[in-house]
Amino acid sequence: MQPLHDPGIARFGMDTTTLAGPLQAKLEAIAAAGFSQVMLKASDLSHHPDGWRAAARAVRASGLRPTGLQVLRDFEGLSGHLHPYKVGVAQTMLEMAAEVGAEVLLVCSSTSAHASADMEHWARDLRKLAIMAVPLGIRIAYEALSWGRYVREFTTAWDVVSRADCPNLGLGLDSYHIFATQTPLEWVDELDPQRIFLVQLSDFMWQEVRTPEERISTARTFRVFPGEGVHSEQLAQLVLRLHRLGYRGDYSFEVFNDDYQQLPPTYVAARGRRAAQWLAEDVLHVDAPWRSPWRWGARRTEHAHLMP
Repeated sequence: MQPLHDPGIARFGMDTTTLAGPLQAKLEAIAAAGFSQVMLKASDLSHHPDGWRAAARAVRASGLRPTGLQVLRDFEGLSGHLHPYKVGVAQTMLEMAAEVGAEVLLVCSSTSAHASADMEHWARDLRKLAIMAVPLGIRIAYEALSWGRYVREFTTAWDVVSRADCPNLGLGLDSYHIFATQTPLEWVDELDPQRIFLVQLSDFMWQEVRTPEERISTARTFRVFPGEGVHSEQLAQLVLRLHRLGYRGDYSFEVFNDDYQQLPPTYVAARGRRAAQWLAEDVLHVDAPWRSPWRWGARRTEHAHLMP
């Protein structure tokens, strides 16, 4: 496979969870759409018919740079026999990340009813995880799930990361969760851009998701690409705030969508490229006003060849 990377969207990638099909088909679709990076989920590797090491070789052969590996769940705040169990899971995921060349492991805030409510306990566990990752050269990105048991907003996640105080422990930001909790975007300005290790972007089709159940359902079945949903202006503002803050890291599109799971991955990846071009050319080109690609006829025509 010959990658067709578009340097204009080099900071943007796609999550494999957005696409249907086996890992190889996903990698080919993402590369063909012009992306140079891919966010992998651990099951992409573990479900490979020839084993996870063969999957890692396929990723390396694709020419795509792994943005990171996701996702370690319900890690912090456990005790008794649950803690060493999760440490074992984490160690294996770190080894998988190292094998595939992913420098970031995404960890989402716990939803476990067995987790402690003590923030010092969470910080201690995340510090331990970060120390485990040091020999492998991996950074830990801690993300607040909008339905987390205790940590639901990035501001709380930042408090935990700050308490843990490890240089390879930082934040993973997800626009979906920020919009779901209606966290004020100006609070982004309080973050250290050097401790933001990953930003995942997506939108959705309604203004509010009021309950944890509604947040989970929307998050897992009907996210859409940046520019497709009703939060386009907020999403553009988020990216611009991060840019002004000094963030120069990766963005990845984490778009869980049941409809997209029924469509060819090349079609979905082309929609992702369109979103990336909007963000790179119209939003981050700070001298120009942002315009949604899904409402701007000129860009719709200009990039019509990307869409079947």
